[in-house]
Amino acid sequence: MIRHLIGLLVLLGAGLVYPSVLPGALTVGITILLFAGWATAWDLLGGWAGQVSLGHAAFVGIGAYFVAIGATDYALAPWWSVLLAIGAAMALAFIWGGLTFRLHGPYFTLSTIAIAEVLRLIAINEKWLTGGATGVFIATLPSPFGIDLFARETQYYLALAFALGVLATVIGISRSRFGYQLRAVREDESAAMAAGIDPTRTKLKAFILSSGLTAIGGGIYGMMLSFLEPHILFFLLLSVQIALTAIIGGRGTIWGPLVGAVLIVSAGEIFRTTFAEANLLIYGVLILLVILFLPSGIIGEVNRRLVRSRYARRAQG
Repeated sequence: MIRHLIGLLVLLGAGLVYPSVLPGALTVGITILLFAGWATAWDLLGGWAGQVSLGHAAFVGIGAYFVAIGATDYALAPWWSVLLAIGAAMALAFIWGGLTFRLHGPYFTLSTIAIAEVLRLIAINEKWLTGGATGVFIATLPSPFGIDLFARETQYYLALAFALGVLATVIGISRSRFGYQLRAVREDESAAMAAGIDPTRTKLKAFILSSGLTAIGGGIYGMMLSFLEPHILFFLLLSVQIALTAIIGGRGTIWGPLVGAVLIVSAGEIFRTTFAEANLLIYGVLILLVILFLPSGIIGEVNRRLVRSRYARRAQG
């Protein structure tokens, strides 16, 4: 626990220094922090509970659209809109999980894709609510204490607070009874049931918490984009990127999603500027190499080698 708290302090320090060191790369910094938060939230379900979701873009879209619609149609401050988005995302996860956690393996994953696609189609066709395929534009936002919410620096600090908050939440859960229940369900649902754990209820709690946390980041993302389109916010590719961030960094680890976010977002930015049209090919090859040679993810592989070396030293001593 102490080392995780130190890690949070290091992240806080690095995050506070970043705008001064790289003032021209604030958008990249925001993206890294948002994906770190989203992937950590996703990992509660996909890593700790072992239920792979490819529909988390739905919760990102809910967070972003609640902020946009709240500001445009109802003159709501974004913090109220985000609270409403959290409630909506959790309600959706409760219904969604109740219907789909009876499925196992690839069937659950396919169901998450289908439900996210339904939301995308709703956002495209219900023009009176979301602006339809043409999207919705956030023209004005309040300025609490004179703070400009459209400013990249403000959005950066909001994203930093979001990433730190999600990481702190997962650190707390990892040491709690709920965290041990999640691990038990992931490893063997039958054994977990024999120990008195309800797998469906445990997974549902993880899904509800994961959805609410993801929606918070979606609200910040909406302010960052200002102009929202269903094809971007509810797109399957966004769900895949969130999942890959956690998988490459290391599923079921505290710091894996953050490491994955730094690697994927930074590599994508470097390849885009250096290799132009070939950037997606090189980006895909990088992801393939990590998955092939580090199947447990970067942090998962580091942890595995540390455990092996510890056992080797004990055997020799």
